[in-house]
Amino acid sequence: MLGLTLREVSLALREGKISPKQLCQRCLDFVKKTRFLNAYITVTEDLALEQAEKAEKRFTRGESLGPLDGIPIAVKDNFSTAGIETTCASHMLRGYNPPFNATVVQKLLDQGAVLIGKTNLDEFAMGSASIDGVFGPVRNPWGYSTQYRDKCAQTSGGRNPDSDWVITGGSSGGSATAVASLTCFASLGSDTGGSTRNPAAHCGIVGLKPTYGLLSRHGLIPLVNSMDVPGILTRSVDDAAIVLDILQGYDAKDSTTVQGPVTQINLPADIDLKNICVGIPKEYHAPGLSGETLSQWSRAAELFAQAGAQVVSVSLPHTQHSIVCYSVLCAAEVASNMARFDGLEYGHCSKINSSTEAMFASTRHEGFNDVVRGRILCGNYFLLKKNYDQYFVKAQKVRRLIANDFAKVFDSGVDVLLTPVTLSDAARYTDFVQEDSRTRSAQEDIFTQPINMAGLPAVSVPVALSSKSLPISLQLIGQAFQDQKLLTVARWLEQQVKFPAIEFPHMNDHLMEVPTMNTSAIAV
Repeated sequence: MLGLTLREVSLALREGKISPKQLCQRCLDFVKKTRFLNAYITVTEDLALEQAEKAEKRFTRGESLGPLDGIPIAVKDNFSTAGIETTCASHMLRGYNPPFNATVVQKLLDQGAVLIGKTNLDEFAMGSASIDGVFGPVRNPWGYSTQYRDKCAQTSGGRNPDSDWVITGGSSGGSATAVASLTCFASLGSDTGGSTRNPAAHCGIVGLKPTYGLLSRHGLIPLVNSMDVPGILTRSVDDAAIVLDILQGYDAKDSTTVQGPVTQINLPADIDLKNICVGIPKEYHAPGLSGETLSQWSRAAELFAQAGAQVVSVSLPHTQHSIVCYSVLCAAEVASNMARFDGLEYGHCSKINSSTEAMFASTRHEGFNDVVRGRILCGNYFLLKKNYDQYFVKAQKVRRLIANDFAKVFDSGVDVLLTPVTLSDAARYTDFVQEDSRTRSAQEDIFTQPINMAGLPAVSVPVALSSKSLPISLQLIGQAFQDQKLLTVARWLEQQVKFPAIEFPHMNDHLMEVPTMNTSAIAV
C-alpha cells in the first residue's frame, strides 16, 4: 500500500480498501522503522492521526475534499507551519513556532492532506547533500535497498553500506528521502539552485521545480527571493502534476506570483511526440560527467527520436558563467535575508549582554553554521559600495544573458531541453566530504542553477540504476508557464524507461534492518 502512487492510493481510500487512519498509522510506523535515515526533524504524529480521523469521517459520509484527502504528506522544515516548530535545521530558529501556515502548506491541508512531519535539510537550505543541518545528515534510502546491498556484496569485498553510507543530495534531502523510503506519498521541498531536483535525482523519485511565480512563496523562509521556488517531490510524474494543480495560482500575500487565470494541470493518457522538438544543450557535456550518466542521456535522446520527436543540438553559450554568477547573486541575497536574524524578535539570542553589538555578533555566531556565515560574509563583500558594480551589477547582467540564451532556444521552436541533473549517481559520504562546501555545491548545481536564474520550470526524472544500483536521473527544462507540456513530455519519458521500484529488506513485514547510529542530535 505504501508504494502506491497518489492517484492509486486516493482510489483505494475512496473504495474503502484501506482507511485514512490505517494508512496514516502505517506511514508513521515506517517513519519509526526508517528513523536512521534521519529524514524528519519533527514527526507530527498526534496531528496526523487527528487529521486522518477527520478524513475517515468524511469518507464515511461519502465526502471528499480532493485527490489528497486522507493522504500522508511531508513538508520541508523551511516552510512555516502554524504551531509546529520551524527550524530551517539551524540553531538560530530552534523553538520558533510560526503563527501561520505557508500558503502552499495551507492549500495541501485544505485538500485534506495529512501532515506526517517536517523534513530535514541543509541549514537554511544552503547545501547540496543535506549533511550541514544541526539535526545531523540525511541518508539515502537507496543505500539500504536490496538492490544496493546485493551489489555491494558482489563488488566491494564486503564493504558495509551502513558505515559508508550514500548522500541524498540537497538541500531538500529529507523531503526526497521521506518519499523514497515510503513514509509519505508526496513532499514539499524548496528549489533555489536545484535543491529539489538534485535530491530527487539521487533518491530515484520525481522532483519538480515549477515556473517562478506560479506557486506562492509566502511562508517559505527565504534564501534567495529572486530564485526561490516551492518544489514538489513525488514517486511519479502524474503525482507531481496532481500536487502542482492544487498549489498553483495567484496569492495576494506574495507579489511575485503571477496574476491571471490558472490552467488546470491534466496530463493526457496518450502522448504523441511528433510535434515536439527536444533540444540537447552542447554546453552540458561538462567535465566530470560520468560515462553512465552520459550513456543514459544519449539513450533518452534516442528514445525521443525513435518516437518521432525532433531532436536537435542547441547552444546556451553563457552557461559556462552561470555558477560564478549564481554564487555572487546567491551570497548577496543571503546576506540581505539573514540580516533579520538578530536575536531580538524571535529565534536564538545570545546571553552576552555587554553591548548591543556584542549581542548581535554572538547571536549570529552561535546561531549560524560555517556555511551560512561564509555566504553572509561573501554577500556583504559583494555589496560593499566599492564592489557593488564589479560583482553584483555585473552578475545581474550575466544573469540576463543566461535567461536570453534560453529564450532564444525556445523561440527557435524547441519545446523542451534534455540534460543531466547531476554529474553522476550519489556519492558515498566519505568521498563527498573530501571537498569543501562551496566546491561541492558548485559541482552538484552545475546543471540545475541556470534554470533558477531564468525562472523556468524543470523536472528530474529517474531513468536507470547505475552499476552500483543507485539512481541516475535526467532533467527536462520547459518554457515559462508551460509546466503542463513539460510534465507531459516527462511522463512519456517515465513510461519508456520503467525505472524500478526501491526494494527494502523485509519490506513485506514492514521491517528494516536498523544499523547502529548516533542519534543524539536527531529529533524524531
